[in-house]
Formats: sequence, structure tokens, C-alpha cells
Amino acid sequence: MPEGHTLFRLAREQQAAFAGREVHVTSPQGRFAGQAELIDGRVLDGVSSYGKHLFASFGPDVVHVHLGLYGTFNAGTGLPPVPRGALRMRWEGPGVDGTGVWTDLRGATACDLINEGEVQLILDRLGPDPLRKKSDPDRAFARISRSRTAIGALLMDQAVLAGVGNVYRAELLFRHRLSPFRSGRDVDAGSWARMWADLVTLMKAGVRAGRIVTTRPEDRDRRRGVAGRTDAHYVYRRTGLPCRVCGTEVRTQVMVGRNLFWCPTCQAL
Repeated sequence: MPEGHTLFRLAREQQAAFAGREVHVTSPQGRFAGQAELIDGRVLDGVSSYGKHLFASFGPDVVHVHLGLYGTFNAGTGLPPVPRGALRMRWEGPGVDGTGVWTDLRGATACDLINEGEVQLILDRLGPDPLRKKSDPDRAFARISRSRTAIGALLMDQAVLAGVGNVYRAELLFRHRLSPFRSGRDVDAGSWARMWADLVTLMKAGVRAGRIVTTRPEDRDRRRGVAGRTDAHYVYRRTGLPCRVCGTEVRTQVMVGRNLFWCPTCQAL
């Protein structure tokens, strides 16, 4: 599932391509057709993200998108390709230089036209987003510090923390040598403050790079240059491989419906 940095980057790209101009909105698949007609030809005011949610404002009407596990946006310039398959929503616009831009949405869990009140209801049920400047980490810690639930599960709870998914969960816990099975109430305030600051840094880097890289240069196969495909992560999807720090075999098990990865030595309970 795309994590918060992906949605933040998408919002920024769509803002640059379409905001302030009229947008031709269609639903070749038909599932969004009635709602598309209501905003077709209207000016897009702006696009923003919060956690794993994307919001595109056309006056009082807002297109809300949650990509879920299988949703994807594709984009390009010039004439868009002939619509094929389950194409939920297509935007077309003149672009900044008038040459034409388009974006296609497929496979999203949610693609709905809602109002500003409904947007607020969604935001009210989400925890702080590390990519939002005014997010309050203490709000997340207030829930974490009272909970007997494992921190590995709490980090995936969007009501606790918005935008964190399976990759950031596994990698953040490893970077702070924290067992994913430790209860939230056993995570102290100092540890959480360091984790939050690190998460902000990692997710901002993910926005810039368009990918998640969590390894430090000294722990990579090559200590110079950017991380490659095989050394971008410490434990995520490295089941059975040696830990990059201690050499212990990385383990996995399912936690809150997703595969959890950790080093039993570096992250001892």
C-alpha cells in the first residue's frame, strides 16, 4: 500500500499540473461517472494530502481518493492514451504551457466526491501526519503511552499516526532498536520524540526521492552513492537474510494483517 510520502508527492505533482485551471473530468469505467459530471470543466482550486488520503478541491466539492493496496495514478503530457480496463477517473487539462496534461486513477479503494464537512470528518479520525508542519507528535504519544497494544501494531493504526505503512513501521523500529512486540505504554517519551523526528526526516526524504530509503551509508553494500534496490532497507522483506548490523537472521510474522519484519537480536524485547 502506498505510504504517506507517496500521497504527499502525488498531491504536489497534481497541484503543479492542474491547479488554477479548468479540468476535464471523466470516468471511462463508469463507477465515478455521475460525480465526474458534477465537476467536469470546473477550476481545480488545489490538491493536498493527509496521511494516505488525497483531497482535490473544486470549489465546495472535494474529490477524495484513498489508493488502498492496489490503487495507482499514472500521468503524462500531450494526448492521453485510449482508455482501457478499469479506469476509474481521468483528468485532462491544458497544463502550464498549454501542451496538455492528463492523469489516470485505477484500482483505488475510495474515489468519491464529498463536501468540506465530510473532509473534516475524515481528518478528525486520523492521527498526526509527520509530513504536515503543524502536526503534534504528542497527540500520537498520548494514545501510545496508554496502550497495552504492541508498538508494531500502533504504528500501523491511522488513528494513532497517519501515513505510516508497513515499510516505515519495520524500518523505524529497527533504526531505534525497538521490539515491535513492546507495548505502547512501555515506550518512553524520549524514545518517541527521537522516533518522530527520525520519521519526519525519512518521510521527507521519501518525498524527494520518490522511494523509501532507510539504511545509513555505513550499512549499505556500497558506502558511497545512493542506495540500490537491494540495500535500501534494514529488515523489510529481508526474511532469512542476515541483519545488516549484527548478522542475526531477520524474522517475519503477520501483525495486524501485514507481514512484520524484525531482527530478534537488535530488537530484543
